[in-house]
Amino acid sequence: MIDGSPRLLDWFAGEGGAVAFTTYQSGRLFLLGLGAGNRLRAQVRQIPRCQGLWSDGQTLWVGGEAHLWRFDNALPAGTCAPNGSDRVYEPRQCFATGDVDIHDIAVDGDGRPLFVNTAHSCLALPRPDGGFDPVWRPPFISELKAEDRCHLNGLAMGTDGRPAYVTAFGRADVMEGWREHRLSGGLVIDVASGETVCAGLSMPHSPRLHDGRLWLLNSGTGELGTVDRGSGRFEPVCFCPGYARGLAFLGKWAVIGLSRPRRGNSTFAGLPLDDRLAAKGVGPRCGFVVVDTTTGTLAHALTIHHTIDELYDVAVLPGVRRPEALKPIAGAAKPEPTTNDDALKNADRAGADQS
Repeated sequence: MIDGSPRLLDWFAGEGGAVAFTTYQSGRLFLLGLGAGNRLRAQVRQIPRCQGLWSDGQTLWVGGEAHLWRFDNALPAGTCAPNGSDRVYEPRQCFATGDVDIHDIAVDGDGRPLFVNTAHSCLALPRPDGGFDPVWRPPFISELKAEDRCHLNGLAMGTDGRPAYVTAFGRADVMEGWREHRLSGGLVIDVASGETVCAGLSMPHSPRLHDGRLWLLNSGTGELGTVDRGSGRFEPVCFCPGYARGLAFLGKWAVIGLSRPRRGNSTFAGLPLDDRLAAKGVGPRCGFVVVDTTTGTLAHALTIHHTIDELYDVAVLPGVRRPEALKPIAGAAKPEPTTNDDALKNADRAGADQS
């Protein structure tokens, strides 16, 4: 069951955007917008272990278990599908990356999909013939092996179209060494210099540059905040009632994914978040919140009550009211695109899978 706070629908209608999010726990991509009668509409597509997500409204990049998918809007500008959808995202390209644990994704200034290869502790580009090309790694990582040494996970792109900052759970150079640093060893690294610009974080995620400020989620404390790049200090803006992971902006609004930490899992045990939630008299939630960054107010929320406990990433689809996505072709390396006419016909079938 999914429900929204009282004025969430007004926010969708007034701000002119839809929201997408991924949940690797059940391998699903959700597309949320407004349906008939201005009611919330959710469409779901299955992508095994999907995590990283990027969109500019026309294109979606989604990282899966062993593939990186590109979906493009197949509708001509200013048109809608017969069922009213104003975006029909069609799978146009699929890179077979291998099981590299794709986390954050971004598109660089040359239009290339850059992703965080968490398994190999590096930033990478997909190879057309399969696999990946590493393009950067933290200076303390001595070699590229599939050992998830520092849990490199987040990527912030600069205005020049180049990677600017990354987040990692800890400064470690052995297999899963980050686990010894998860409570307070998290850091933000400047990609150009390799220098640490902020330390002492708890399992940080989702660094983003927005309006000249470096934002991120200090997930282990449940906080959205900014980094003072002069002092290296993390400055909280608000508390979020869950394990915060996945961050996107639409003007002054920040959309933040929330998860319920896995019970009985040592990775999430003993986080500062537990005490913060207990002090506020609530349990962790799954879904997303919409924050007014000018005041730090949690203005709107969507809550998933059962079946799904964890999200990874969120994306705002600017200018989109009712998004759809066609089914990826299982096992295909490079799916054949359909025509715009085919997309219009298939959109009704896509809508049949909504939930």
